[in-house]
This record gives sequence, C-alpha cells and structure tokens, in this order.
Amino acid sequence: MRAPGGGTPALPEAGSLGGHTARQLLRLCEVVGLGGSDAGAYARVLLEALGPAAERPLDLPPAQPTFLSDDHTPVEFSLSFVPDAAPTLRVLLEPGCGAGTLAHNGRTGLRFLRETARRWAFPTDRLDELEDLFFPAVPQGPLALWCALELRPGGVPRVKAYLNPAAGGADRAADTVREALARLGHERAFASLPRADRHLFFALDLGDWDAPRAKVYLAHQDLSASEAAALSRTAGPPGEETETFFHIAAGLAPGDEADPRPGERLTRRPVQSCHAFTETATGRPSGFTLHVPVRDYAAHDGEALARATALLDRHGIDDGVLHEATRALTARRPEDGVGLVAYLSAAHQAGHPPRVTTYLSSEAYHVRPPAPARLGRSVVAPTVR
Repeated sequence: MRAPGGGTPALPEAGSLGGHTARQLLRLCEVVGLGGSDAGAYARVLLEALGPAAERPLDLPPAQPTFLSDDHTPVEFSLSFVPDAAPTLRVLLEPGCGAGTLAHNGRTGLRFLRETARRWAFPTDRLDELEDLFFPAVPQGPLALWCALELRPGGVPRVKAYLNPAAGGADRAADTVREALARLGHERAFASLPRADRHLFFALDLGDWDAPRAKVYLAHQDLSASEAAALSRTAGPPGEETETFFHIAAGLAPGDEADPRPGERLTRRPVQSCHAFTETATGRPSGFTLHVPVRDYAAHDGEALARATALLDRHGIDDGVLHEATRALTARRPEDGVGLVAYLSAAHQAGHPPRVTTYLSSEAYHVRPPAPARLGRSVVAPTVR
C-alpha cells in the first residue's frame, strides 16, 4: 500500500510553522534514506495535521501553548537506533494545535486520526473503546491527543496515539489508566506498574503492528540510577545496564550513585518510564523504556550529543546519521543552545534488540540558551565532530 499522491507538496512559506517543520522533515527523510515520493507524502501528512496553523507566521506567537515542546512547537522528531539496521525516523504531532480549547483540540485530533485510519485502512476500535475516558466534555490537563508517525518506505507510517490520563482530573489519572487497561483486556496490568509521581500518557499502537501495544508512561521525580534500574517489570534489561544508561544520559560518572547525594539525583525535569503491554495472560509488561530529559541535565547540546554518541557506541552503532540529522534541523552550533536534543531513551522489548532513541526539537520559535554547568561532571564520550 502506498500513500495517495506523489512528489513534494506545495509548501507554505519557510517563515511559517508548516513551512519550517515540513522542510525539516524533508531533510530528515533524506538523511535516513527515505525516497522523495515517501518524503513528500509524509510532509503532506504533517501539513494536514497542523491544519490552519501550518500557514501561521513564526514571527507571531504560537497559536496555542503546547506541552509537546519547550518552545511550543507542536512537532517533535526522533531517531531510533538498533544495531545493524538503518535508523527509524519518527515525528510526533499535535493535530489539534491552535484549536482554541482543549476539548476542540481533542476532537480535532480524533478527526485527524480517523481520517488517517480511513486513508491507510486500519481500525480504530481500540481507540474508540476509550473515547469517553480520555475525551470528556470539559477535559483537564496539559494535552488532549498527540499522534506519532513512524515513517517507513512506501509512504504508509505506523501510527501511535498518545492520550492524557488526567483528562478527567489529575486525581483520577490512575483510575483512568486502570480502566483503560482493563477495557483492552489487560485487567491485571495496572498492578504490575511501579510507583510513580504522575501518570503522564496512555499510548496505543494503531495500524500495521506485529503486536500492538498499550503503553503507560510514568513520571519519576528526584530519581537515582539504582531506583531507575528497579522500575522495570520485564524479564530485561539487567539492572546494571539501566544504571549505565542513566549515568551516561544524565552526565554522571559511573559509580557516583553508590552513596547518593542530592546532586546525584535528577531533581529538575522528571525521568519517565514507559511500560508496554502486548499479551493479556500474565499482566506483565513485555517492554520497558527509560527516558532521560537530557536537556535539563546538560549545559548545551554539544554535551547532549556527546552522551548520545556514547550510548550508540556501546551498541556498536555509528553516530553519523545523528549528527547529519541535527544539521538538517538547524544551522546553529550545538554549543549555542540546549534543547535540540530533548530526551535520550533506552528501550527493551521482548523479541527485539535494545533500542536507543534521540528526541530532537524543531526549535521553530525559540532556541533555549546554554545553561551553567549541570550534573555532567564527566562527559563519557568522545568529542562531538
């Protein structure tokens, strides 16, 4: 199956939200080796998702604040790496950006997802089953719906929906997650989740997935490496592997947390854990991902990229595509800002090799200036090229 249409779409002006982000997407597609027809199809979908906001000039403030990025750009890119394979490009979108109210934002996002489902002939029954939980008449919280597209050759992406557990109120978020899991057949799953400070997102795989997942994202404030290693409820990864990832991503020297001190816990933006459920018999997750918000624990993006390089090197993965991708997004030097690299994550899914993902900001509206030296007392990576 291929997406309808071909070639590069007519792009809005480069100084508009759609023009800026669609051009970034086209350049990233070239970096990862997606053909021109596929890249054009994906740029077209991005512009459709942004709707009227695509034409909005960037010299105006964002049409609506969004929790998706620090500068309120409703688009984020990511590159996912596994050994001996080409990296996977993803784009995260807020289809209801600029809709005016959170309720309208959610309805717009649902309409986009259902139109996407008709275009690519996949069902939305799992999402439909949860609509009353996540889209009340008067929703609360920082978001209504995000949509992630995993971009593949052929112009037909894998699709993920991200929903807000606090839509019915922050005090009901845990109950909302429990009920959502139960409706999808995961009645025993909630009890397997670790303790957390907040339930951030509930995510669903839609469309062409070998084993569609229901995923729960949790926030963990003031976390240490040993505590991070204890969050997994899967058969892997080994605890020491998670601790090493935590140390490198946060810029902590390995071994610093044997006797934790306040500076060796991540006390700024919380670390996130993600627990993916595919089978319903045991109630145990089949996947575990740890997300470190590197932008809050690095002085500038040069440090963040050095940490990403170190993580890739541990898995024998060349970092060349990552550096090409950052140059495709911005002409600025990494040392001149912090936040281009937003998160670093390590994912472990049963039956799949470990995966390292770098989350990259569009920075359409603002570049966050470098910060004073943060946690990273030692940058355990070679110098960034």
